[in-house]
This record gives sequence, C-alpha cells and structure tokens, in this order.
Amino acid sequence: MNKQELVDAIAAESGLTKKDSKEALDAMVKAVEGAMKKGETVTLVGFGSFSVAKREAREGRNPQTGKALKIAAKKVVKFKAGKDLSESVA
Repeated sequence: MNKQELVDAIAAESGLTKKDSKEALDAMVKAVEGAMKKGETVTLVGFGSFSVAKREAREGRNPQTGKALKIAAKKVVKFKAGKDLSESVA
C-alpha cells in the first residue's frame, strides 16, 4: 500500500474527503517525526511503538573487495508492533 492508497482507505473508513484525509495523514506523520527528533517514543496503543535507537560505530567489510571499512555511529528508527496488530496479521 502506498501513501495515496492509504489516503483513500482513510477517506473511505472515516467519511472524510480525500483532501482532509491527506492533510490528517501528513499532520500525523509530521507529529511523529517531530517527537522522534526529540528522542521521544511514539506509542499508538494496539498498533505499535516507534522509537529511536543509537547504533554504535562498527567495522564492516566491502563485499566486493573484502576490504575493512568503518561504519559511523548513527540513530535508527525502530518499530515494535502492538499486540492487537500482531494478532490481526497472524
């Protein structure tokens, strides 16, 4: 499902117009991004949690040459599915 298909599904489920659904989705994404930039965890009960984790610097290998290279430390986004989502998919 891409963004437009999600907007269409939100509009069909909620009774909102597609324009209003797109604005609501964009606002939700922006709010989640803002919270995560502050290092906060975003929890949607029944759906799951988005969090930021720090990945330490490490040494890797170039698969073509086998030469060692350094991979810099960085922050990564993690998602943990909630119980309701996990059960509905299974």
